[in-house]
Amino acid sequence: MRTIEWNDERGSIMMIDQTLLPTEYKVIECDNLASLCEAIKSLRVRGAPALAAAGAFGIALASKLSSAQTMEKLLEDLKGAGKIIKSTRPTAINLEWGMYRVIKATSEAYDLDGMHDIALSEAKRIADEDVEINKRLGKYGASLLKDGDTVMTHCNAGKLACVDWGTALGVIRSAVQEGKDIKVIACETRPLNQGGRLTTWELMQDNIPVTLIADSMSGHVMRNEMVDKVIVGADRITEDAVFNKIGTYNHAIIAREHEIPFFVAAPISTFDFNGWEGSVKIEQRNPDELRYFRGQQIAPEDVPVYNPAFDATPMEYIDAVITERGIFKPPFLLDEVRS
Repeated sequence: MRTIEWNDERGSIMMIDQTLLPTEYKVIECDNLASLCEAIKSLRVRGAPALAAAGAFGIALASKLSSAQTMEKLLEDLKGAGKIIKSTRPTAINLEWGMYRVIKATSEAYDLDGMHDIALSEAKRIADEDVEINKRLGKYGASLLKDGDTVMTHCNAGKLACVDWGTALGVIRSAVQEGKDIKVIACETRPLNQGGRLTTWELMQDNIPVTLIADSMSGHVMRNEMVDKVIVGADRITEDAVFNKIGTYNHAIIAREHEIPFFVAAPISTFDFNGWEGSVKIEQRNPDELRYFRGQQIAPEDVPVYNPAFDATPMEYIDAVITERGIFKPPFLLDEVRS
């Protein structure tokens, strides 16, 4: 199945619980706003494009559950649900983008039933478009990879981070589909190991060769000429920086030192056309993500913890941003991307 989708029969959201992978594959159901918000906060669903779909389906779910008897009251309910959903993950702009695109679409309705219908149809459209967008993005990005390349990636920007196909891993999948021999080095991505748990799992499902390394090994493998390109995803892109999983900045600096191209793969919906690095709130995660691992204590219970989920990589370290509209090489103006 897709990473996240709407179940027409049950009138609810179905998603792969990513916290259980790779040891267990389980599809869970969210039939109310609280369960969806918990799934987003706990990273049962994660990844910028997947969060866009989660936000969109969340508004569709709020529409279904609303008891509003007027169009004005339903719109009020949808905006209220949007505020609640948005608060779960403040850094990834796609979540907000998906929600407000659905809310805006309902304004085209002529009656209450029309608002309900449009909310669901627009959410489904966003999910379907994500797959198409990733395929186009992947085709553009594949042109940057040569036969025989070894590509390093950080965190998970594959099918599990999207509705399907993937962004950074979508580029790799597209290159493989073209017949290129591509190998992958996946950084584990502490503290929640999305690279080790998720990226390696889905690449192995597709029989794409992948080797897992600890995050701190990236300098070693790049210095020893074991990496030809680096491709990562993004959770928000401003004109001056790329926000992605914590640790991305380190890899970008090392890649620049060793003259290894560093690419970012992300849909246009990830661009923040009004923001800059200083305007973006970095999500701070639960300290126990560093004190514990899978329920086992690995650090002193009372040790102070600093646990930002993302870092900002200045655009000067990015060789190209791969989108569904083409490849943009910094420096560029966001108006060029928007158009």
